[in-house]
Amino acid sequence: MTNNSFYLFFPADFSNGELCKNAEAAKAEDFYFSGLDATRETDNRVGSTITLLSTNQIPGLDGLSLARTDYAPNGGLNPPHIHPHATEILTLLRGILHVGFITSSPENRLITKTLHPGDVFVFPIGLIHYQLNTANNSALAINSFSSKNPGVITIANAIFGSHPPHNREILAKAFQLNTDTINFLQQRFKGNQ
Repeated sequence: MTNNSFYLFFPADFSNGELCKNAEAAKAEDFYFSGLDATRETDNRVGSTITLLSTNQIPGLDGLSLARTDYAPNGGLNPPHIHPHATEILTLLRGILHVGFITSSPENRLITKTLHPGDVFVFPIGLIHYQLNTANNSALAINSFSSKNPGVITIANAIFGSHPPHNREILAKAFQLNTDTINFLQQRFKGNQ
């Protein structure tokens, strides 16, 4: 008789790359992380900090990932970005968030909602989305992703902070701006991650 418990869960075994370890070798620490309750610093350009948990921190989190997002009061922003590999589910625990995503072309429809503690919002895979704290106090959300590596592309950083920089004439034409404005934006986002 074979042991089918091997197929019930798949904690990563980093000694073999990210292969699954045998179920008999699994231990509680493969499915556990402590410290997500700690408030993160939000004193940065956008007023938010994201703490991502993946199989690097929780080996048993195979196929999924999780994040804590802390937002500064009055405008803490998780700027427009996409996750090319995952749908995101945001659960708001504290604060008030204005959230939204943009549907794909040709409609490019903006779908928005104001969230309060206990609300849940879904951002479909690959669509541009954002979150903005509109409350006078800090906000806190837990984000779940349908992939162990959701990927993230922050739109402004990717467009204006790429390495090497995009051609200014292409960006000027695409955004209907002059090249001096593009140069200013590229200098502003230079070195952003």
